[in-house]
Amino acid sequence: MINNKEKINLITLGCSKNTVDSERLLNQLRANNLKLEEDPNNADTIIINTCGFIEAAKKESIDTILNAVALKNEGKIRKVIVAGCLSERYKDELMKEIPEVDAYFGTENYEAILKELGGELKYNLLGERLLTTPSHTAYLKISEGCDHPCSFCAIPIMRGNHKSKPIEELLNEAEFLTKNGAKEIVIIAQDTTDYGKDIYGQRSLTSLLRKLTSIEGIEWVRLMYAYPSHFPVDVIEEMAANPKICKYIDLPLQHISDNVLKSMRRGVTSKVTKELLAKLRERIPDITIRTTFIVGYPNETEKDFEELCEFVKDIKFDRIGVFPFSVEENTSSFILGDQVPDKEKQRRKDKLMEIQKEISLEKNKSFVGKKLKVLIEGMEGEYYVGRTYRDAPEVDGEILIPLNGKKIKLGKFYSIEVFNYNEYDLFGKFTEK
Repeated sequence: MINNKEKINLITLGCSKNTVDSERLLNQLRANNLKLEEDPNNADTIIINTCGFIEAAKKESIDTILNAVALKNEGKIRKVIVAGCLSERYKDELMKEIPEVDAYFGTENYEAILKELGGELKYNLLGERLLTTPSHTAYLKISEGCDHPCSFCAIPIMRGNHKSKPIEELLNEAEFLTKNGAKEIVIIAQDTTDYGKDIYGQRSLTSLLRKLTSIEGIEWVRLMYAYPSHFPVDVIEEMAANPKICKYIDLPLQHISDNVLKSMRRGVTSKVTKELLAKLRERIPDITIRTTFIVGYPNETEKDFEELCEFVKDIKFDRIGVFPFSVEENTSSFILGDQVPDKEKQRRKDKLMEIQKEISLEKNKSFVGKKLKVLIEGMEGEYYVGRTYRDAPEVDGEILIPLNGKKIKLGKFYSIEVFNYNEYDLFGKFTEK
């Protein structure tokens, strides 16, 4: 039987996909009349939605579990529940090493978690979420799992094969989000470009984009986690033609050397990658391209790394993220070991980010004097803080606008003129629309 006085604290670690999972669970907890508590120190039960993607994420997850267990041992909370990717991947080991945890569950196991708390799954609420992001921005997870055999990645181990959600379900979820104030929908998945191939027999991302942008209230649709191999050309055309789709794409490339790409089992070559980037820039001249790279992969030579550096200098990406290679058990790259010392990985990361710093400065400088549509998200010191179409939430830069006594509504769009910049952020002032 459920205890309606039970106070639940839910801690979410890892990526935006985990955020969506937690939001679905939070809505179910609320529907079961459980009290939601933001401060773990004031909770009766702590649920930890873990990440198990790379070594740093695993360490953060384990440290968070141990902190919760310490609160339990001190008598401050009664129960610790662990769920998510780390638990999916290492449940047996975790049960043995941290037996103080009351229950371990895998990913998206909402029904079992609710049952552990004496509740039940409300099937009529499966498309609904309790947003933890600002209400004007919401993530829409369009599929789960991944079919790609990337040598370094453990996601298929934790999340399984690619499984698309039907368009009708996604449209219902998007309408729910807009009714709750969402103006920006950020499309996420392990691979968004594979959407639909398993249930419709073909990649159907363009069809989904068209239907999403027809929903009243949606002003921005942003595309993340687009895989470069077999990229759907019709998506490029839709982005170019549809004003509601942000001229922005997150395209994780991981490397450019054919030697490394082949070992990584990325299913794409340097030539194909460069042709795709050229096509994106040709059809959408003002597109913002974000990417990520892995440095220190076991067979990445100094020559391979220098090729990557020259590639970044030549392409001039708008945003990049750089991650040192992490050895992951049960992945095909595991047998290669960890050949590049951590110090060298860090050197390569720092060098790549230093190259990008200069590119970012140059890019931001080009916006001085221009007027941009900006979504105002909050206040920080003497500034309003907003984002342009170039800025995905949490991972990219911001635009800072001096308050100057002006009263505006958060979560609204305004026309902002850029007057200054630094490496990653812009500075602007309000203009008349």
